[in-house]
Amino acid sequence: MTEQRVQISGRIGGLAQGYDVQADWNGSELHGRIGGRFEGKDIRLTLKGERVDGRIGGHFGGFDANGELSANRVHVRLGGRIEGDDLDLTLEGSQIHGRFSGRVMGKDVRLHASGTSLSGRIGGVVDGKDVQLSFGAAPVLLAALSAVCAYKALEDQQAQDNSGAASSSASSS
Repeated sequence: MTEQRVQISGRIGGLAQGYDVQADWNGSELHGRIGGRFEGKDIRLTLKGERVDGRIGGHFGGFDANGELSANRVHVRLGGRIEGDDLDLTLEGSQIHGRFSGRVMGKDVRLHASGTSLSGRIGGVVDGKDVQLSFGAAPVLLAALSAVCAYKALEDQQAQDNSGAASSSASSS
């Protein structure tokens, strides 16, 4: 029996400040790359029943993904217990909506599935990122989860770049 592979691919964010998503889904595992060869992270998620587990990035500079993914709901923790973010998504018809990283400091997730395409926005008008993915026959909420993982990886990278720029300008003053 041959293993069917489906590709999830697309972009989170704009041309200048965004990450590509290129991952293969084989029915139980999603593995691939978020971002580029140098500024990016590997993604590996395993789905067993309604349990999703995996890692985005390596041992250092990466984060875990653990939780539940059903046909119409995602509840996953990205990162650790202390320095992590909750993700809650609900699928209603073709609309996926929810919250990433808490009620106060978090971001809204508003996505729309059309056929095998997923589009929308994570975050607000100013600080958010656009989502454009194609997911083939992979579960739509798995595609939504991979989009939020890419968003978090990009947000983490931008925070690291900003703190590095702030510390180098402070030391040169």
